[in-house]
Amino acid sequence: MTGGAVSISLISVIGLLAMIAWKGLSFFWPTEVVEFELEGSVAKQTVIGEIYDREMVPKARLEAAGYDLSNYQDEYVERLLVKTGNREYVELDFRWILTTDIQSQKVPEDMAVFERSKNGNFYGYVVRVIEDGKVVSQQPVERLEALVERAVELNEEALDLQNGDIGHINYELERLRLKERGYQLDDELTDEVKADLEAQRAQLREDYKVFEKRLFELRADAKRDYVVVRDMRGEEVTLPLYQVLDVWFPNNMGFFSKVGHYFSQTGKFISDDPREANTEGGVFPAIFGTVFMVMLMAVIVTPFGVIAAIYLHEYAAKNAVTKMIRIAVINLAGVPSIVYGVFGLGFFVYMLGGSIDQLFYPEAAPSPVFGTPGVIWSALTLAILTLPVVIVSTEEGLSRIPSSVRHGSLALGATKAETLWRIIVPMASPAIMTGLILAVARAAGEVAPLMLVGVVKMAPTLPLDGNFPYIHLDRKFMHLGFHIYDVGFQSPNVEAARPLVYATAFLLVTVIIALNITAIGIRNHLREKFRALEH
Repeated sequence: MTGGAVSISLISVIGLLAMIAWKGLSFFWPTEVVEFELEGSVAKQTVIGEIYDREMVPKARLEAAGYDLSNYQDEYVERLLVKTGNREYVELDFRWILTTDIQSQKVPEDMAVFERSKNGNFYGYVVRVIEDGKVVSQQPVERLEALVERAVELNEEALDLQNGDIGHINYELERLRLKERGYQLDDELTDEVKADLEAQRAQLREDYKVFEKRLFELRADAKRDYVVVRDMRGEEVTLPLYQVLDVWFPNNMGFFSKVGHYFSQTGKFISDDPREANTEGGVFPAIFGTVFMVMLMAVIVTPFGVIAAIYLHEYAAKNAVTKMIRIAVINLAGVPSIVYGVFGLGFFVYMLGGSIDQLFYPEAAPSPVFGTPGVIWSALTLAILTLPVVIVSTEEGLSRIPSSVRHGSLALGATKAETLWRIIVPMASPAIMTGLILAVARAAGEVAPLMLVGVVKMAPTLPLDGNFPYIHLDRKFMHLGFHIYDVGFQSPNVEAARPLVYATAFLLVTVIIALNITAIGIRNHLREKFRALEH
């Protein structure tokens, strides 16, 4: 019975992960683009798009919604969910099509799909390619792909310049402003200091002009080329290539071409920034924020949890007070996570962060530095949330170490502190790592407290960059768990967001598994390393 129960649980977990992976990762596979000719309950029209889903709907329900199906005899009607893209020309880029309205459909080989930086995908037939004001006459499709790649490279170079050198100059100008404000508050703003600060500003402005000129050149160069596309309305639309991120012809692709495109799109999802209210693009800032926050939490919770467990097991007297402390620690594990978020907001952000701003950053007032939600407060809040897990696990590891080991070490002349540091803690390190594994698994999936103490829908910058002091613990960050909530429940485009919810959920599970596997590997290494101490 036990083996059967374990097997059923394992199958259920694997099945759930497989379902999430299938619904999420299949989104990146290049599906066929179909051209429909519709007439019936809708006006005669042409619809071009990808079939995302299909379902059977009761005929009575559709008739109640206003559809004329008097000539249709079956009880159920099949309808297709089609992604039509071209958001600027249609009300919704997803629509339901009744199969009874389809007069004809085909899969044209020359149908192009354009992935754009805004307004989503665009579907249509390539009419002509314009390079530097001239129409490309020979091999326009091959030239189009090269021009799109060129525009993408120029845009990436411009973005790197904007976020790198220009962003660094803006950061330094803000630091000079705060430094001047600090001198002013301390009554140390002399003429010499003013002159020195102004000289630094002047140099930064000169550098800014050079980078700004280069930025405008890159943007102008990227806007050079265009492509003219005929859409499903039969009208020709001019698409500037600086807004196009990729172009492909899915109906012409073979299997291996689709596989290459699939991995390319998956890589973009992992490495790119989100776009279009998080319904397009990638999730790299959320991945980075999740891993960074969890690692920071682990660095904070491990020493506190281990020290507390060592005190309770090795030093504290076995009395009623110690029992009450243990009960309190165990009860803390059952407190709802949102309560920790409220505590973190009140104590860490407003009280501790506000005090830090008053003492060390008065020049930044009234704008808060640490007196606002940030990654450090999120890590501290989750450290308190997971502290009971580490304490209990470490205590269990300490209790399994025989008393004879302690007595033998003391008999050989070692002090109690040396015994703990050289014998007891190394032998208990696998249990410590077990507690850390459980803490990481819980912290990585928490969302409710983070919504109060640091996570945001869209973070302008990462907590780690090239500006001194390089690690900015006061910044807000993105998180995969909150990204799932935001895309799934706050997105204006529900159908477009649905596959991204599954993909992000699978990615979050993958990140947690990767963190746990790393910790388990370290634990197994420590177990083998200190196994000799048990004998």
